[in-house]
Amino acid sequence: MDPRDRLPKLFLLSPASATGRRALQLASPRASFAAADRLRSPEGLPIGEAFCFMSALYFRGKMAYARRFAAAAASILIIAPGFGLVPPEWPLDLARLRKLARTPVDPAHRGYSAPLRRQARELALRLPAAAGIVLLGSIATGKYLDLLVPILGERLLFPRAFAGTGDMRRGALMLRAAACGEELEYAGCEQRRGGGATLPPRRE
Repeated sequence: MDPRDRLPKLFLLSPASATGRRALQLASPRASFAAADRLRSPEGLPIGEAFCFMSALYFRGKMAYARRFAAAAASILIIAPGFGLVPPEWPLDLARLRKLARTPVDPAHRGYSAPLRRQARELALRLPAAAGIVLLGSIATGKYLDLLVPILGERLLFPRAFAGTGDMRRGALMLRAAACGEELEYAGCEQRRGGGATLPPRRE
């Protein structure tokens, strides 16, 4: 057994769009459903719940998968554009939602890249050197990998089944894996970013 298999894993979840139709519904001052009421309340709406509402199947799949296979609740972080990395319970209010909406997920945009880089460095220092960090998000572009791979290196992994699949397919894969308790196989993001061969399959 790989010694890293006995260490806690951390899951990084890519964000839902804060500019789509469901996000606009959530932020509408005329909205009267429960999630919108909580968003406007002093306590706010947990970002994990808000992103599940905005994204439906894809983000629900990420949350279900991470919760099923993370060793602890503290082992799940969400990429929040403009804020860096936050836990699923991080309270979202209207002001924070507006900041999410106006921050492009673009490595060239400092408002997005600076907090994400800073908190990724803190994460790299805090975690054991051999711990796996699983990115549940797109690996087809550099919007996450270009920022995270230089900091997290070979510790950053992705589900091998994500390659060549769309968002809805990924969401269904993760929901199914969470329901049956069979974790997906992972490969190294560092090799993916460089265009080389991925690492051999690992079950984390």
